[in-house]
Amino acid sequence: MTAENQSVRETTRIVTAHRQREGAGFVVRRPVPSQGLDVADPFLLLDEMGPVDYGPGEAVGAPDHPHRGFETITYMLEGEFEHEDSAGHRGVLRPGDVQWMTAGAGIVHSEMPSRSIREKGGRVHGFQIWVNLPARMKMTRPRYQEVSASKIPEAGSEDGRARVRVIAGEALGARAVIDTHIPIVYQDWTIEAGADVTMALAREQQALVYVFKGAVLVGNEGKEVRDGQLALLGTGDAVRFQSAADAPGRLLLLAGVPIAEPVARYGPFVMNTQQELVEAVRDYQSGRMGEITRTAEVR
Repeated sequence: MTAENQSVRETTRIVTAHRQREGAGFVVRRPVPSQGLDVADPFLLLDEMGPVDYGPGEAVGAPDHPHRGFETITYMLEGEFEHEDSAGHRGVLRPGDVQWMTAGAGIVHSEMPSRSIREKGGRVHGFQIWVNLPARMKMTRPRYQEVSASKIPEAGSEDGRARVRVIAGEALGARAVIDTHIPIVYQDWTIEAGADVTMALAREQQALVYVFKGAVLVGNEGKEVRDGQLALLGTGDAVRFQSAADAPGRLLLLAGVPIAEPVARYGPFVMNTQQELVEAVRDYQSGRMGEITRTAEVR
């Protein structure tokens, strides 16, 4: 399909992210869920962590907590996060790194700013996104995919004014290295002054645009979406981004095929029925999701 024949998606609604505290008290900007937008199927949650500058002893994260029935994707822009879980995984996320965790049947997880940031202070900025799983996969075996910044594919428009990091899906000839259970697009776009880029996007996918720096014009109508705003896009088979000002804009493009199943959620559990939530709580409380085993060397 040529660019001339593509049906470009237009903005149908704009939601402004609200601020709230999560975990042990860190502040996030959250456009989903928010008032009037409980879920953007298949996306359950979008949290922007920071940017925040911590002083010594101020940094907090999300200590041991369970998950079941969905996937969490952590994407770091600045700072470092340490993670560990009840399945024995342990590591550090640095700027540009991605961790795609399939909680599936259940896992206990901890994500904290690195020891250096906790002790000395520092800047933290990143995202966590929750992606739902269909009923047939909610009790799948937990899985981790960790991809360092150097392995995230990148591409640019011919004039170099639009650049993209491809975490999931494909864009401008670059294809993600991460394997997803359901078709997902997750991309970090930088739109410089004078940029005008159009990219194909499967018609069956629901698409969202979250701007986290500056502003961007979306669609042929050129609807302006500003920092901290999320745009829901209508039907079509392409997306178009243009610069809105002399300053660059930066955004996340998220898209996925709606699962279209009942959603029952209680804190860190997302299932299809209330009974399944009761079972998840019972399994966690009884220790069936395990616990994080720490040695004396692990903080």
